[in-house]
Amino acid sequence: MTKKNALKDIRVIDAATVIAGPTIGMLLGDFGADVIKVEHPRGDVLRVTGHQKDGVGLWFKMANRNKRCVTMNFSSEKGAELFKELVKSADVLIENFRTGTMERWGLGWEDLKAINPRLVMVRVTGFGQTGPYRHRPGFGTVAEVFSGFANMTGEKDGPPTLPNFGLADGIAASYGTFATMFALYHRDAQGSGEGQFIDLSIYEPIFQVLGPQPLAFDQLGVIQERMGNRSENNAPRNTYETRDGKWVAISTNSPAIVRRVLTLCGGEEAANDPRFQTPQGRVEHIDEVDGMVADWIKQRDQKEVLEKFEEAEAAIGPAYDVAQIFEDPQYQARGDIIELDDEDLGKIRMTAAFPFMSETPAEIRHAGPRKGQHNAEILCGELGVDAADLAKLSDEGVI
Repeated sequence: MTKKNALKDIRVIDAATVIAGPTIGMLLGDFGADVIKVEHPRGDVLRVTGHQKDGVGLWFKMANRNKRCVTMNFSSEKGAELFKELVKSADVLIENFRTGTMERWGLGWEDLKAINPRLVMVRVTGFGQTGPYRHRPGFGTVAEVFSGFANMTGEKDGPPTLPNFGLADGIAASYGTFATMFALYHRDAQGSGEGQFIDLSIYEPIFQVLGPQPLAFDQLGVIQERMGNRSENNAPRNTYETRDGKWVAISTNSPAIVRRVLTLCGGEEAANDPRFQTPQGRVEHIDEVDGMVADWIKQRDQKEVLEKFEEAEAAIGPAYDVAQIFEDPQYQARGDIIELDDEDLGKIRMTAAFPFMSETPAEIRHAGPRKGQHNAEILCGELGVDAADLAKLSDEGVI
């Protein structure tokens, strides 16, 4: 039986750059939306960011999969008019220009709503469309420090620590995607027929993901400190080195799991120790609890540690690098890495689309296209631009 695309007939204009905005477009495209990537004629900087092969940016290949690519300088008068024509048939527009930029080009929310009242406009910025910082440039790194994430991450006596990947951007993209779906549901399923704009800062989603810190500070004056890989909420919780120089991580978020880990690593005496019966008690004696587990693990190779924990039905995971991920049977069984034929690179493998859905599964049809690959298809074939005019627009730097 042929499965349906959840977002069939939804047209998305992805006019954003780098990570957060384009990832929203990627997620919508994975589930069937027709996503048109609109780049400046210079190209999205993501094309030359990170690892490349034969001059082809690999990050761009993933973040812009399932999209059709056109070039357009819509800061120019002709480009803005062309962009408006594209907006007329769009369900969603994603942009991440600094607050006020689109308005300066005559492409702000009020301008575009007048053209297409059903439009959902996702506006991604570092600090949002309002507030004293609204005009500041902002990226994921800024959000990671501004949100409080970096200050609570890292070793106790070390500096605030940043992730070495786009964490805040990825979280913001997830929030932007479900906000888009809320807006489409309001417009279509609830029958309002009206679009809306979504004011998505990059710092606020990661700030929310950090949990109840504002509540703890408000009620108790608590400021969470850096603890390395430990947790102030429970113990044992850490990364541990095995005898063969590999690493594992464990978490004990339920009483049953705690008892299994303590019994395995310290015997019945440790499992029954009255000091270790509550999360607060174990955190109070964290050095002793953590030391017991670390000593037990250090005496065994990773394979044995994983086997013993599995036998005890205790939660544990190996600290993988990507090469180990490629070999793991769980990843293989789930199809978490998919293989595609790419016109630039040949056979390529990349992360699959998640989550898996029974009736409307995602589909990765192709990796990110070449710059302007679909100019003629979309601008001539769908917007009615004459071929001669298309060449003229190219000469003028509009596309």
